[in-house]
Amino acid sequence: MMEPLPETEIIKRVLEGQKPLYELIVRRFNAQLYKIGRAYNFNHEDTQDLMQDTYVDAYKCLAQFETRASFKTWLMRIMLNHCYHKKQKFSFKNETAMDSIQENLNPMFSTSSNDGQKTIQSHELGQIIEYSLSKIPESYRMVFALREINGLNLAETASLLEITESNVKVRLNRAKAMLRKEIEKSYSNEELFEFNLRYCDPFTERTMQIIYDL
Repeated sequence: MMEPLPETEIIKRVLEGQKPLYELIVRRFNAQLYKIGRAYNFNHEDTQDLMQDTYVDAYKCLAQFETRASFKTWLMRIMLNHCYHKKQKFSFKNETAMDSIQENLNPMFSTSSNDGQKTIQSHELGQIIEYSLSKIPESYRMVFALREINGLNLAETASLLEITESNVKVRLNRAKAMLRKEIEKSYSNEELFEFNLRYCDPFTERTMQIIYDL
């Protein structure tokens, strides 16, 4: 079985004109960007829009990426910036944001799928996680999402959020303490958010069509 191409090689080839290879980037990071958007409490549709904007901006700036750095954290930083600006824009237009608060109490995950491959699709688990995480202050929720859900290390998380590593540790401990104990006992962190395959293919196709048109 062939080893997957490293991001540096994909970027090199894309910049040389092999635009279709950018799809490998999109598919490789869909799940991680999705988790960031959902951790910001954006709904499924808004998260996909933010992901799409992130991939398009990253493509436009691909030549500026310094290959000695981590592409994953570079891409995540773009996503975080989009999430931040969208939230600021939303807050400006909706001072009370009551519609958003109500929306965030609804289940994020579809329960209509019958594939049964992921426990995350269950209505009960979805509600528990949704409610618990939505109640955690954003500063703690984002640390938890980056460290425990996306698997970033201490230094990467501190860099992305522009805080010290000590603050990352403190916020992570507090975030865990805020979650209900049954979540930590019963489910792995990786199960919290999942960009389901039934979303991945059509999303990737839409995103690549935009890339092809650039």
